Amino acid sequence: MRIVITAAIAAGFLAAPFGALAQEAAEPMKAEIFAELPQAVGNITFTPDKRVIFSHHPFFSPDVRVAELNPDRKSFKPFPDASWNTPRPGTDRYLDSVLGLRGDENGVVWLMDMGQRTPLTPKLVGWDSKRNRLHRIYYIPAPASLPESQHNDFVVDLKHRKFYIADEGIGPGGDGSKAALVIVDMDTGAARRVLQGHATTRPEDRPITVDGKDLTVPGKDGKPAVIKVGADGIAADKDFRWLYYAPLSGTSVYRLRIADLIDEGLGDAELGAKVERYAAKPNNGGFSLDARGNLYLTEVEAKAVGVIPAKGRQYRRFATHEGLSWPDGVSYSPDDFMYVSAAQLPQAALFNDGKALNKAPYYIFRFKPLAPGRIGH
Repeated sequence: MRIVITAAIAAGFLAAPFGALAQEAAEPMKAEIFAELPQAVGNITFTPDKRVIFSHHPFFSPDVRVAELNPDRKSFKPFPDASWNTPRPGTDRYLDSVLGLRGDENGVVWLMDMGQRTPLTPKLVGWDSKRNRLHRIYYIPAPASLPESQHNDFVVDLKHRKFYIADEGIGPGGDGSKAALVIVDMDTGAARRVLQGHATTRPEDRPITVDGKDLTVPGKDGKPAVIKVGADGIAADKDFRWLYYAPLSGTSVYRLRIADLIDEGLGDAELGAKVERYAAKPNNGGFSLDARGNLYLTEVEAKAVGVIPAKGRQYRRFATHEGLSWPDGVSYSPDDFMYVSAAQLPQAALFNDGKALNKAPYYIFRFKPLAPGRIGH
């Protein structure tokens, strides 16, 4: 996620405190350092031939928005090329601000351009990594996008020919209260916004606390404002029957039948009534589901990746590392590992009285999941 000033919103949604529900019986494994890089990594995805593609975290305004890891695992080259990472007048055929990205089984790498730096209309850019050419661009104009939108993680559903996007609602001027899900049709390009401001998409009234300190930024009144983030993690099961999602700032994971989500005959009230509370969780970033329905999520406050097993649905920490500061996206690779970034956001100057404590190297970690997952998700 990219931090933008937020303010308090309504209280949370029928969930017990996470600390009372966390299961620590199984000892978490130690994640393996896979790559050491000079800039902060946001999210990671893969191509079928095992190329590693990642976003540089937009919080730090990188010149190269999206990169491909070089074989030395210490350097990168712009992806898909330098031109797509270079703003140019008179066109929007470039990447402006990217965090979320996903690869699919056909070798198309999908890039979620939030369009916040220029600004531009948000868009999904599909790059065909096999043929090295543009596959398609899907625009997400108003009313599917709002001025407060911050489109982040998403799901590529080739079965139903849809994208499902989590809009955190903390773009310029946003406080998370208008967070929502956005559905984009792959065939028509039509985009629609659902569950805006619903209790399951907006953030709960709880801070993000790292090393005993709440993350705050100056509010409009000059006083510290606690950061809270709406709909962020999002994933689908292997059969695309269920969509799982959650606000970053919140104690619950929710799920919704995809058949209901894509039913345009359902209004927001009817759709919201079909959402299920799935499990308890801590404040978290990205999601990934393996083939057995185990849900992995990054625990942003604790240098850990957790898992909610399909059996029992009780959260526990799964992989940790002392260098896993602000784990953001988690994604499955064709080499049978899951990969996770560490962006060091809590060490940024904004959260440390103007003194930047973040520094290179920035790590990509990996660990073995309980079961295989879906490439790039």
